[in-house]
Amino acid sequence: MATELIPDIDAEYRQIREECAMVERKRAFLEVKGREAAEFLQGQVTNDAESLVPHKGCYALLLDRKGHIQADMRLLRLAEDHFRIDTAPSAGPGLLKHLNMYMIGREVEMAETAGALTSLLGPGTATVSGLAPGDEFDFTEATIAGVECLAVATDLGLDLVCDAEGATAVRGQLAADGAVRVSEAAAEIVRVESGRPRLENEMSSAPMPAEAGVVERAIDFTKGCYIGQEPVARLHYRGRPNRFLRGLRTEGPVKTGDRVTLGERELGAVGTAVLSPANGRIALAILRKEAEVGSTVTVESEKGETEATVVDLPFVDGEEP
Repeated sequence: MATELIPDIDAEYRQIREECAMVERKRAFLEVKGREAAEFLQGQVTNDAESLVPHKGCYALLLDRKGHIQADMRLLRLAEDHFRIDTAPSAGPGLLKHLNMYMIGREVEMAETAGALTSLLGPGTATVSGLAPGDEFDFTEATIAGVECLAVATDLGLDLVCDAEGATAVRGQLAADGAVRVSEAAAEIVRVESGRPRLENEMSSAPMPAEAGVVERAIDFTKGCYIGQEPVARLHYRGRPNRFLRGLRTEGPVKTGDRVTLGERELGAVGTAVLSPANGRIALAILRKEAEVGSTVTVESEKGETEATVVDLPFVDGEEP
C-alpha cells in the first residue's frame, strides 16, 4: 500500500488536481441530541438548522453579539433529533462552552466526541471511494475496511469521518484503492486557490461574515433570530463592510501575519500565503476597503518589503488550472 508522502509538492498538487489525493485533518466533534436540538441550534448559529433533513448539512458560524465570528463549523443532521458538528480544534472548547451555557432548560443533550477525518481531494475521488453523496454537505453512511464512516461531500471531493480507532484501517484501504497521501501544505494551496478563508488564519481577527466573504455560504437571512443577527443583517441591507477578503499575487515570499500597507495606511495582514505550481505566489488576506481589486499594495516581510497586486477571488474556480 502506497501510503508514503509524495516528496515533491508539485507532484502532490498534480495528484490533487488530476487524480485522487488523501490528507488527514484535525477537527473537534460535538454531538447535539434531543427533542429540541434543531430549535436550539437555530437560535445559536447563522444558518438554517431546522430546514435540514437527515443526510443534509450546511456551513454555519457562531457569532458574538456584535456579529463577529467566534467559530465556524459544519453542521450535519443525522436524524430528526440528532446533529453532529465539526469545527477547528482551536474553536472546539469555546463552542462547547457557549452551547452548554445556552442549553440550560432545554431538552437537549450535548457531548464532545472523538473522531478522525480523512479528506479525499480531486476528480478521481468518486472512482477511488465508490461514493458520491451529492452536493456539498450532503452525506451518506459507508463501510470501509469494516469501519463505519460518514461520507460527506465537499467542494473538492469527500470527507470521511470515523472513530479514531478505525482511521488507520480506513486510510489503508483508501490507499490500496488508489488514493495517494499528500501533505497538508499541498491541500492548503488548493484551498487558497479556491478563495476559502480558514478560521485560524484569515478569520483569526474575528471579522464579520461579510468581511470574511462567507455570507452566501453561511448566512440565512430568512430564518429566525440568532446571536449576532442584527448587526449582520444591518450591514447586509444598509451598509458596506470596512474590510474584504482579497487575493494577493505577491512578487516575493510572504507569510501569515505579514503587514499589508498602502502608503502609510495599514490595511491588514496576510492570512495564508502559498506557492502554487499553477498560480505562483498567492495569498489570502482580509484587508481594509482601500485595497481595491487591481491596486498595488506593500507587504512587509522578514526579508524586506515586497509588492503585491490585489485580485478578486477565487484564483481557481473549480476548473483545472
